Amino acid sequence: MEAMAVALVAGASRGVGRGVAIGLAEAGVRVFATGRSVEGADLPSGVTRIRCDHLDDAQTAGVFARIAEEAGSLDVVVNCAWGGYERMVEDGKFTWGARFWEQPMHRWTSMMDAGVRAAYVVSAHAARMMVPQGKGLIVNISFWAAQKHIGNVIYGVSKAATDKMTADMAHELRPHGVTVVSLYPGLVRTEAVMAAAEGGWLDLSNSESPEFLGRVVAALLGNAGLAARSGRVLVAAQVAAELGVVDVDGRAPKALGLEDV
Repeated sequence: MEAMAVALVAGASRGVGRGVAIGLAEAGVRVFATGRSVEGADLPSGVTRIRCDHLDDAQTAGVFARIAEEAGSLDVVVNCAWGGYERMVEDGKFTWGARFWEQPMHRWTSMMDAGVRAAYVVSAHAARMMVPQGKGLIVNISFWAAQKHIGNVIYGVSKAATDKMTADMAHELRPHGVTVVSLYPGLVRTEAVMAAAEGGWLDLSNSESPEFLGRVVAALLGNAGLAARSGRVLVAAQVAAELGVVDVDGRAPKALGLEDV
């Protein structure tokens, strides 16, 4: 009997991360979920919740020690820890799209430290488990802002850094059988996005559920051609179309391209 795959979803208290954890759990994956408030998150009972602030390296190390003790292996890591969509509206003003010299500096910490750096640290720990196994998948959540000005400068810098980190990690991990990809969602109906949509800022007609990304990751994990994708940017809706994945409502979201966003 084939052993159950083991996953870590970093940053699963809410938003994309919570959806990924749910999607993987529903696909039969044993999921460890982390976050500062993950203990109170609406997650399936089978998901193991580990409270962790990924700005604290010692707490991150503790997560991996627990996974090693309880599961003994690790097949997939999805780096979703990121605070960039927090406080999009401040004092009644939508500041997320402000010019770089008018941006609140907490946004740098939320995107670069709690996002890019946290993914780097998590991936380093994951590699130490996956390399001896000779297999594994690391998924870094990114977006088209890496290639085009969208929203604000810090957003673009964080996503470009994520894609470059993915490519270089893949280069070093390829001889060891470990795959690393950047995964681009479309517009995901997270709690923060839904709040912004209520103000008329966003069109949700081609949006994706948070669980959709988890379904895509689960399909990638079981795909025979996974290694050939290492180091690449993958658009979630495009991968879903290739692998026959649909959203929770049975719809197939349209894959966005650079010209669409």
